[in-house]
Amino acid sequence: PKPLAGKTGTSQDAQSVWFIGFSPDLAAGVYVGFDNPRTLGPKEQGATVAAPIFRDFMKEALADAPPTPFRIAPGIEEVPIDWKSGNPVPAGTPGAITEAFKAGTAPGEANAPVPAVDENGAPVAASAAGQSGAPARTVGEGTGGLY
Repeated sequence: PKPLAGKTGTSQDAQSVWFIGFSPDLAAGVYVGFDNPRTLGPKEQGATVAAPIFRDFMKEALADAPPTPFRIAPGIEEVPIDWKSGNPVPAGTPGAITEAFKAGTAPGEANAPVPAVDENGAPVAASAAGQSGAPARTVGEGTGGLY
């Protein structure tokens, strides 16, 4: 098997669905919808309509290519993290997740941002977290996304 990754999407009322995916060497997107919007059906979604098309395309497109693993970009480190607290844990800790960080910015390192929650997941006041001034922008503010 060859490594693949991607993300599904489904519009409101399933008028269109998509899957954007990639391997380490090839990216592709699949869009399924009508020129004049109408529902594809009440149970249709990106995972059931577009993803299989992507899978079949990639199988054919990569048929003669050797399996290539995903590479970690230079300057990025993977750190085992406790999923509940967000704190680093020793490698092999049961239930730990692996997160990627720019070198030197993992929790507990000198250049790491100040956490916004305590060890129980409760919000921490900016003053208690060593922050001052206006709060940082949060998800949902501004236009977001890439244009």
